[in-house]
This record gives sequence, structure tokens and C-alpha cells, in this order.
Amino acid sequence: MSTVHVVAAVIVRDGRFLLVRKRGTSAFMQVGGKLEAGEEPLTALARECAEEIGLVVDPETVAPLGRFSAPAANEPDHVVVADVFAVDLPAGFEPEPRAELAELVWIDPVDPVTTHPVAALSLELLEPVARRAQAPSTSI
Repeated sequence: MSTVHVVAAVIVRDGRFLLVRKRGTSAFMQVGGKLEAGEEPLTALARECAEEIGLVVDPETVAPLGRFSAPAANEPDHVVVADVFAVDLPAGFEPEPRAELAELVWIDPVDPVTTHPVAALSLELLEPVARRAQAPSTSI
């Protein structure tokens, strides 16, 4: 199996996650994409956010969430290894699908309903938040 190194942005607003689908593909996933030769992950993240949704990212404001891997959604026989970052949207900013994006959706992490499947990596990133949302609350 071949490995594809990417960056991914976890963008949450009002408890809902932003996912995007590229033209000609069959799965929703985080904003992000492949690193260019010699590119650092934060630089790639800023470039991908600007290209895909028009967001100017200040690298000082993102939080690294770790490195994750999963079967690649759009490339058979590939594994995607992603450096994942939490990215906040500025007040009043509305992301728009740009460049190669066909559409974007805001999904509920507990019930991620979309018109197309959600990529394995994206489901893995949603899982901890969905578990927290479903956990019974306790009071002291």
C-alpha cells in the first residue's frame, strides 16, 4: 500500500463539523490536502484553507491535534497519513467551496448525514466528539 501525506483542518461551529467534497470524488472529508514537495504542514494547511474555502489562516491560532491514518477515501490501495489541526473561523466568516470543491456541508458529529459517504479519516476525527455528546451528564 502507498502512503499519501496530507494536512486536515477540523473546523467546528455551533457543535457542527465542516466537511467538503472535491469534484469528481465520492466522499466528504476535512478541508485540507496533500503537501507539496518540501512544504511544512502548517504552510500546507494555510494554503489549502485559502484555496478551498477562502479562509486566511494565521498559523499562530491553530492547534495541532496529532497525526492520524486511515484508508484513503479517493485513492484505492492507499493509506492517508494526516497532520490534523483545529482551525477556528473568524466571526462572520462563511466558508465557500472554491477551487476543486464541489460542495461543503456542516454535519452533526453524532449523526453525520450527507449526500455522499464520509471518509474514514473524517469519521475517526468525529468519533471522540460524538462520544462526548452522547455521554450522560453528571452533576455534583
